[in-house]
Amino acid sequence: MRLLSRLLVAVLAVAFLAPPAHAWFRTPATRFATLPPGAKHPEGITVDQHGNVYVTTFGAEGTSSGTGQMFVFNKHGRLIREVNVANSSTLLLDLAFHPTSGHLLVLDFGASKVLTVDPVSGASTVFSDISSGGTEQPGLNVLTFDRGGNVYVSASFAGAVYKIAPGGGAATTWVQSDLLKTSGVPPFGANGVAFNRAQTTLFVNNTGNDTVVKIPFNPDGTAGTPAIFVNSVNGADGLIIDEHDNLWIAANQADEIVVIDPSGRTIAKLGDFGGLDHDGAPIGLLFPASLVFSGPFVYVTNLAIDLRLFGAANATGDSPWTADVKVHTISRIPAFIPPIPGLPKH
Repeated sequence: MRLLSRLLVAVLAVAFLAPPAHAWFRTPATRFATLPPGAKHPEGITVDQHGNVYVTTFGAEGTSSGTGQMFVFNKHGRLIREVNVANSSTLLLDLAFHPTSGHLLVLDFGASKVLTVDPVSGASTVFSDISSGGTEQPGLNVLTFDRGGNVYVSASFAGAVYKIAPGGGAATTWVQSDLLKTSGVPPFGANGVAFNRAQTTLFVNNTGNDTVVKIPFNPDGTAGTPAIFVNSVNGADGLIIDEHDNLWIAANQADEIVVIDPSGRTIAKLGDFGGLDHDGAPIGLLFPASLVFSGPFVYVTNLAIDLRLFGAANATGDSPWTADVKVHTISRIPAFIPPIPGLPKH
């Protein structure tokens, strides 16, 4: 009887102390590819028609070439080539293939320019120059396209989204708002941008404010009034939208991917940070910055940058970890949303 009583107490303890049966199922992120020695801070990411993965680096401490760098991996994660982007700064952010011309566009954060880059040789020309000519830095961050091939570029410091014609040239301010500026940490406002499927709304992440902003896309192509869509996505960085209009957001300070449905309900939290391996490489996600769908996976860059590089006041809980990183990586995670009990059916 005494043994039975002890067993009953143990069972009840497990029942009360165990985590809820329906907590978030965090599909783990695994390593897809590794940057070569000396290369740091993978940031932008895109995929070509053959499934090759292109990654730019935000070389805050400089690069071996003295210019911006891009690395190309095949779909198995093997490095195909290293590309030095001619006439660029070392601070490259997003990149994408233009949907009509097929040209590869790369955002040069340091020079405030959009470059057309040869994906093999690295030769570049200026697609659009968005520098003010003065000391103000708009902070070009992410680009996307509408169905007409117009290019939209978020500007973190200007709190704006710029619009560029399909063939390039001068940029115009499509929208500018205090909702796209920040005084928070990380010190970047407007960041990830993506259209919903109907192209009636442009969503923009504000990283420092932990918000997602929705901007109506009017029938004449102009911007409506920005409004907060959701709050409290910890370091909302890169953004992609799936075929069901769910928003997949790289939460760079939570080291996770947050999936939010069109109503604003969080329906998944995927991936996590599991420390550093014996080589000093992140296990899982560490400061995830950009993401892209390809086949059954989402590919994610681990920016792993120490925000104290931009001032001691920018220190976060991840800062000591990122300072210890010696090997920089790209992760991938299944593009699958685990079922959630209680989710209303649509």
